[in-house]
Amino acid sequence: MLKETLINATEAGAKVMQHYFNSKNLLISNKEGINNLVTEADHASEKAIFDTIKEQFPNHYIMSEEAGEIIMDSEYKWIIDPIDGTVNYAHGIPICCVSIGLEHNGTMLMGAVLNPFIKEYYFAEKGNGATLNGEPIHVSIESDIKKSCLVTGFPYTYINLPNGPLEAFSRFIRAGIPVRRLGSAAMDLCWVAAGRFDGFYEHKLQAWDSAAGFLIVEEAGGKVTDFEGNPYSPYQPHIAATNGKIHDDMLKWVNDKA
Repeated sequence: MLKETLINATEAGAKVMQHYFNSKNLLISNKEGINNLVTEADHASEKAIFDTIKEQFPNHYIMSEEAGEIIMDSEYKWIIDPIDGTVNYAHGIPICCVSIGLEHNGTMLMGAVLNPFIKEYYFAEKGNGATLNGEPIHVSIESDIKKSCLVTGFPYTYINLPNGPLEAFSRFIRAGIPVRRLGSAAMDLCWVAAGRFDGFYEHKLQAWDSAAGFLIVEEAGGKVTDFEGNPYSPYQPHIAATNGKIHDDMLKWVNDKA
């Protein structure tokens, strides 16, 4: 029932995304910072997801980007991004998705990421592998950081971070290592899991950005840590996700120790 509800909730959010996409009348507002957007579609997607979950599990804990935390005394926590990549979405760029992770007693149990515009549905259950549209996926086999294709993102508040994202980005680019910037951390992680990217790093994420995606990478055979190489937790800001083979080298470049 948990898996079915997760799938149904993700699909419910995606239907809302499709309904509002490219609407000329889409209501858009700004949260704290510059270009930190939220749209009426974010709120509508969140409501559709909440309604689906609460119908089956009214007493479960929920953490979501727009509503914050709905604290309940439960072993289960749903971690939700109703639209990951809102800036893309607001501009009609189809690199955006619904992302939902389900945590049980502090361990990520399942994750689902759905981009309805390119029709890609990623799913992982701890210990059972990762899939794209029902077919197993695996990380890449590239072992040379200088032959890798990486992806990153820039947080809205990064200017005062020591050795921040612009510095790390500059090191990679000056060395001729391609680094892409898609604007959706959940999609970045899924594309690492699918072997399209060899690695992903970002300096400042929230739990809803990575809760589903990091499990999908791990279940696809990848490695996910913080910038010190410690086991990853979505409740701290730094993330490094790779095929495992370039992981240590990518961390050296990110930390300016290469």
